Amino acid sequence: MKLYGDFTKEDWLEAFKITEEKVPPSFILHGEWEHEWNLSTWKEILSEEQWIPIWNTIVGKYKKHQIGFANVFGGPIAAAIVHRFAVLGTETFVQTGYFGGLSHEVQYGDIFIVTSAVMEDGVSQWYVNDRKTVAADPQLVEEAIKYCEEKGYRYVTGSIFTTGAIMVETSEMVKGWAEQGHIGVDMETATTFAIAERFNRKAVGLLNLSDHIIKGDTFYSVGDSRDEQIDETDEKIREIALYLSTLKR
Repeated sequence: MKLYGDFTKEDWLEAFKITEEKVPPSFILHGEWEHEWNLSTWKEILSEEQWIPIWNTIVGKYKKHQIGFANVFGGPIAAAIVHRFAVLGTETFVQTGYFGGLSHEVQYGDIFIVTSAVMEDGVSQWYVNDRKTVAADPQLVEEAIKYCEEKGYRYVTGSIFTTGAIMVETSEMVKGWAEQGHIGVDMETATTFAIAERFNRKAVGLLNLSDHIIKGDTFYSVGDSRDEQIDETDEKIREIALYLSTLKR
């Protein structure tokens, strides 16, 4: 009897009851708790020929390109999506969502193009266990930078610290991560990068500053003006994610 780690592409096709043509070449993941709103938004974007693999995931077409979307929260949920679709044959994964700011240089409204991630999420180490960091695909990073520069969108690049337990973060921890030179902290990016690498796929992260924790901000000190800025940046990130998902391979 096979268990999940032994499943082949054919096994997952059978599990989903689909043919190979249903597998999207690109997949966008969004790390956030509020899954209902995100799924509703992406059902409108990927409105053509949708199918629903599982509760947090949709696959549809955008400008004739088949793309998957999943709302994830934390490494285990991200892994459940990326692992299955990487084995099925999806080539490109774009991790979107939010990060806590660890750099005094980053500002609300900046798009964080992640170049590497520290694997402290508790999941990624099961896929890449010979080091502590995992990198984004250089070509996707380059394309994201090029797009931002052509559009005049503010962006930063650098490393992120991916953790599995946001509620245990302390000021002392945050100070240490900042001193290591990381731009931010999140809960999904290292997971997505590591699984993509394990299966020889491409991945990149495009993140939005939600709480500038190095400056003492939290989710609960966000004002209306900052909410508007975060929403505007989300729109830009969706735009870039769709662009990267439709690039010719």
